[in-house]
Amino acid sequence: MLEDEIESYILDNFQGVIKKNTFGESSFFYNPNRVLPNGVYFCTIKNRDGKNDKASNLGRTDIFRFNLGISKDSFKQLFNQNFKRPLKGEIISGNFDFQKLDLITPHPIYGWMSWVSILNPSTNSFKNMEYLLIESYKLAISKFNSK
Repeated sequence: MLEDEIESYILDNFQGVIKKNTFGESSFFYNPNRVLPNGVYFCTIKNRDGKNDKASNLGRTDIFRFNLGISKDSFKQLFNQNFKRPLKGEIISGNFDFQKLDLITPHPIYGWMSWVSILNPSTNSFKNMEYLLIESYKLAISKFNSK
């Protein structure tokens, strides 16, 4: 899939979500009626490395990373572990290939917060992880409603 296809899918299928370009990525927030300055992070699409986030080598041609936050239970089911917060400029510990395309991994920086990532997901992979996208959306709604 292409970045634009994922972006269109998110904006067409999840009500109350707005897009902002922040920190070198397209960030999607749950923020119906733009009540909050930003809203609650739902998912992101990142297409370039950041100062403290180079694990995915996003400088390669046409490479992007799709990221979303899921529940701790779902995260544990996927990876059978929890991670400690990495030091600034470092990545979570573990044996993961953060540069491999079309593979769900913990987010190299925010895995400790139950965020997952996939580089250039295929249509099949995107469909297979749709339940995680829905879960991420529901979590964002819950966090929004608790503010």
